Amino acid sequence: MNVLIVYAHPEPRSFGRALLERSVQTLQSCGHQVVVSDLYEMDFQPVATGGDFTERRFPDALQYDREQKQSSQRHTFVQDIQTEIDKLQACDLLILQFPLWWFSVPSIMKGWIDRVFVNGTVYGAGGMRFDNGGLKGRKAMLAFTTGCFPEMMAPDGLLGQRDVILWHLQHGTFGYAGLEVLQPFVGFSIQFIDDAQRHAQLDAYEARLRGIEHEPVMPSHPLADFGPDWRLKPDVEPRTAGHRRNSTKA
Repeated sequence: MNVLIVYAHPEPRSFGRALLERSVQTLQSCGHQVVVSDLYEMDFQPVATGGDFTERRFPDALQYDREQKQSSQRHTFVQDIQTEIDKLQACDLLILQFPLWWFSVPSIMKGWIDRVFVNGTVYGAGGMRFDNGGLKGRKAMLAFTTGCFPEMMAPDGLLGQRDVILWHLQHGTFGYAGLEVLQPFVGFSIQFIDDAQRHAQLDAYEARLRGIEHEPVMPSHPLADFGPDWRLKPDVEPRTAGHRRNSTKA
């Protein structure tokens, strides 16, 4: 497989860096090709601006998604964006690795998503979304670290169920783009465990990656499961963290 790891951590001595190094070593030892976009090391520009395009369709007022669409057709993205799009389209597996901040990714990674998951290539006209998304045929997963304890992400936990917390990324970003989603890897309680426990987490991540190409994907709903009212058809049972029947009393 061709694996793209997009990595965002500002500290080069972090446990996140150790996870990255172990993942690259493991995947390469299994015969996979690995490309890393280390966003802090690259000094990646996260802010979407009109300067992201070498030509503008609407020079007087920035309509960012529509400019992306034209640039997808005319190949007029600036080089840092085009380079990342090329990496994305070449991969079979995308891994986003980061520390969980405010239930989400660091701003530099959010900027990467905003500027690289472009209209006209990743999603767009003609129903290019979900199982018809521009990245269909590829897989993706999240690998993140957090200071919270596993019990906090239980269904009745303080923070809420894990896949509800991650819904905006696993469904709203990966799923919308057509990616099939693998279960996330979570490095829990990093500040509160000892070195032996951290090494155990590194070993668990390595074991996971050694069989990653054979893992089943998480449940999802294809577009055909939804009716013209944009809701699940009556005969389709919800099977994801974010879908449920609207229980209203008569």
